[in-house]
Amino acid sequence: MKYARLTQQQLEELQPEFINFLATQSITAEEWGTLKKEKPEVSEEELDVFSDLIWEGVLSKVEYLENVSELQMHLFHLTDKEMKLLSVKVMNPEIDLRTTVGFNWFKRNFQSDFVEYLTASKAYSEDKNLDKFNLIKQGATITKGDLYKWFDQIIE
Repeated sequence: MKYARLTQQQLEELQPEFINFLATQSITAEEWGTLKKEKPEVSEEELDVFSDLIWEGVLSKVEYLENVSELQMHLFHLTDKEMKLLSVKVMNPEIDLRTTVGFNWFKRNFQSDFVEYLTASKAYSEDKNLDKFNLIKQGATITKGDLYKWFDQIIE
């Protein structure tokens, strides 16, 4: 397995897609039930293959990721050629950017001496989607990039 198995909830939400996937493998609903009972390792392998296919599709479309902690924000723009990072660090230990109060403080004070910015870019490795997946495994979430775009305009 290249990525991670989808959760039970994700699999349930993708049930029509999973049924189509099984159909492309010439596996009927009845055969699937038999596989799960008699050859659980084969059914597990099918779930892994399906999960990887879904991840590939999702990751190939991801353009923006965000990883926000108490005092830092790592905002990624994933272009065709490279990963661009806007990093924000707050030097006020009383602030938690994950809360409404903390983020509102940040919006009022983003130009103060209590906030540092860093930009960087990095080329992808051999596997662009795996690079994206690793950022997600480290806590990043897929976004539409509104925060990244806002910062990008400020920094220019």
